[in-house]
Amino acid sequence: MRHSFVARREDSLLLIIDFQSGMLKAMPHWEETATRVNQLSQAAGALGIPVFLTEQYPKGLGNTTPQVLEKIQEPSIMHKEHFSACLEGDFFPLIRGHGRSKIVLVGMETHVCVLQTGLDLIQAGHQVHLAADAVTSRTRENRDIAIEMFRQAGAVITSAEIVIFQWALRANTDEFRRILPIVK
Repeated sequence: MRHSFVARREDSLLLIIDFQSGMLKAMPHWEETATRVNQLSQAAGALGIPVFLTEQYPKGLGNTTPQVLEKIQEPSIMHKEHFSACLEGDFFPLIRGHGRSKIVLVGMETHVCVLQTGLDLIQAGHQVHLAADAVTSRTRENRDIAIEMFRQAGAVITSAEIVIFQWALRANTDEFRRILPIVK
């Protein structure tokens, strides 16, 4: 029996929050964050893990940045106006339709949309795995405070590579050989 903090692939869903072109100029470390988001989305694609994206008011903030979108095999994008995606009427039916209890959460901004969505997911009974190296905010202070709030709320604080190796489960398999170049 695995520890409940392990993000087993059959229980996981990757949720990318608002990685939009219009926000990049305000994010000092977005390229590093995009690298981690891309590693997770590529691994999810290779292992059959659903990937969902949200876009906050795309008319004003643009669409998901091509650097992130191009790495996702079959993107499922939900537009939203609430900071918490959970407050959009079609969000929970979309998420629950896959029967996944562990939500691997990444994106921007950590202290606004990522935090509000994550807290509401926890409240709704999901286990949130916050990949702390795959989230960003305009300031490191706001990012760090939000990560601490996630910790206090009961989220699993993790990293992209930890999640990928948990999804892979074992070495010396064809799946692992597909995943290995993603983390190297």
